[in-house]
Amino acid sequence: MRNRRTAVGALTLLAPLTLAACGNGTTTGDGSGSVRTGPRVTGVHWNVDSVTVGGQRAEAPDGAHVVIGPEGAARGNFGCNSFTAETRTDGDTITVRRATTTAKGCAEDVQRFETAMSRAFSGELTAAVTGRTLTLTTRTGDSIALTSEPPAPLTGTTWTVTSLVSGSTASSLPAGTEKKAQLTFGEDGSVRGTLGCNRFRSTATVTGATITFGPAESTRMMCPDPRMKLERALRAVLDGRTTYRIDHRTLSLTAANGEGLGATAPEPGR
Repeated sequence: MRNRRTAVGALTLLAPLTLAACGNGTTTGDGSGSVRTGPRVTGVHWNVDSVTVGGQRAEAPDGAHVVIGPEGAARGNFGCNSFTAETRTDGDTITVRRATTTAKGCAEDVQRFETAMSRAFSGELTAAVTGRTLTLTTRTGDSIALTSEPPAPLTGTTWTVTSLVSGSTASSLPAGTEKKAQLTFGEDGSVRGTLGCNRFRSTATVTGATITFGPAESTRMMCPDPRMKLERALRAVLDGRTTYRIDHRTLSLTAANGEGLGATAPEPGR
């Protein structure tokens, strides 16, 4: 379901919570000669499906997710507010040491879900992984159901340009150009799409973490100034060697001079 988001507030320090986090096949000795192995949950984008608190099940809003890094750093979104946390794992028991969350004003139904999820993320959680499903259960029986979602592939994905990058600074697209520029990489080493105004086609040679773009062929239409400004910026990036990185459904391309772009993939099934 889709939910409306409102104004953004400052980061707020939470009371200790318990979050999904455990080793990537981590083993832990307990002093008895046995070894406990935790389920693999790190390095995975887990979409939150639902939360059950006090016997009441609440379906998660779009965007609710949890990602746990290999060192135990967790980040995610409750459906409106995002959070970070430092987590600790002992076998299949997961505990958070510190957590912060943003303080956006959210739609009433989303706020109710966030309250329920915060309650479920308290105390100790037991993690159980079955296939692509992760279930986190509190000592009192409350639970969070999550499903893993693999990162979007570079090729075959329609990447919609969402930002321009200069050095370490990312900026929004010129007003009126949102969703006007898209890229699709082919298995045959081609790339095609729109630059904000004109359609283009070029070659894209992928080697490790680099993409080398060849000379582009494009149409020759004239468009309003904001769209032409976006097109000029994108042509400068999509020329020669760039580095790329995919973080779940986000693609980053950076040229040697530090200029770059950010793009996103559509949600699965859309």
